[in-house]
Amino acid sequence: MQIKAPRGTQDVLPKDSYKWHLLEKRIRELCDLYQFREIRTPAFEHTDLFIRGVGETTDIVEKEMYTFLDKGNRSITLKPEGTASAVRSLIEHKLYADPMPLKMYYLSTPVFRYEKPQAGRLREHHQFGVECFGSIVPNLDAEIISIAMTLFQQLGLKNLSLNINSIGCPTCRPVYRQKLKEYFETHKEDLCETCLSRLERNPIRILDCKNESCREVVKNAPRTIDYLCEDCSDHFHSLQEYLTILGYDFVVNPGLVRGLDYYTKTVFEIISTDLGAQSTVCGGGRYDKLVEECGGPDLAGIGFGMGIERLLMILEKQGLLPEEPYKNKVYIASMDEASKKEGFRLLALLRKNGISAEGDLMSRSFKAQMKYADKINFTHTVIIGEEEVKTKKFTLKNMELGTQESLTEEELINTLK
Repeated sequence: MQIKAPRGTQDVLPKDSYKWHLLEKRIRELCDLYQFREIRTPAFEHTDLFIRGVGETTDIVEKEMYTFLDKGNRSITLKPEGTASAVRSLIEHKLYADPMPLKMYYLSTPVFRYEKPQAGRLREHHQFGVECFGSIVPNLDAEIISIAMTLFQQLGLKNLSLNINSIGCPTCRPVYRQKLKEYFETHKEDLCETCLSRLERNPIRILDCKNESCREVVKNAPRTIDYLCEDCSDHFHSLQEYLTILGYDFVVNPGLVRGLDYYTKTVFEIISTDLGAQSTVCGGGRYDKLVEECGGPDLAGIGFGMGIERLLMILEKQGLLPEEPYKNKVYIASMDEASKKEGFRLLALLRKNGISAEGDLMSRSFKAQMKYADKINFTHTVIIGEEEVKTKKFTLKNMELGTQESLTEEELINTLK
């Protein structure tokens, strides 16, 4: 039987894990800079949470969720995105009683979507996202966008475009929705089956369809920004002013609606020209009614999500990932059974003193041990033979310089530290 990972998943091998560590370290430092704290939510939730939060007419709910009945006959779904879980946690633990704004982030959280696997899109991938609750001011929108833009700037990413739009609120959206419905009614013959079913339920979702025929129709559809109420219009213009203060170039993209029903007012995407069809490297927006719709208080929210695998892919493509910085530190090579036992004792002592070390675990000859230490790129080798066991003075070889010195146990530890 051939053993392979399920389609749309991938392993992170030991030789590549350092890339994740470097990126995660940078992200944690950035979130600390903006005073966001980490939240960790389960990999699966009750299905109703995503139907209610993400939206029945979205591609995620209609086509992409991994949903199953558990042994208690409860409908369970593997997490397809991070925001709904953050909102559920906020409501369950009454975090809305905390001082506002409430800032949280999640990192390398697994996300599951059943879709066609391709470059930058996996059925299981991992996301970094931020969520901020309790504030409706437009400068918060700019600050959330700034977190993503700052990360990309720190990483040295090139060829990025910040796209923004406003999709209105419950006050102005019904007017826009009706205009949209009237427009699509005159183009029904060009719409796909899915979009025809959305025409009555949620015509705004048609704007996000990937079908070529539908995309052609969408090009001339009414624009959200032409039907904004005064509050949404003022908010959107203020956002643009704050982004200008931060020095960010941006594109107002009236066709941008994002793929989730919970968004209100601001939506944004940061797009890379180096990723082909899967060009979005970060996306997010405001969701001022989501907490209330999920059974919590009337509490505004805004956030974004970005795929770690996709971000690593673009870093690789632009040559921005360094060689592995980690080097194996100390290898203890022993010549006989007595020195092997002395080496085992010394190995424990080095580790107790915070020194990364390894000894022979393969019963290799001394010559083979030295070859191994050289091949695996250890910086130092401690050589133990009959003389070293007797005198308690150990030979320390610098593998990079080829130099050797004889040291007591205390001197050895101090030198390696």
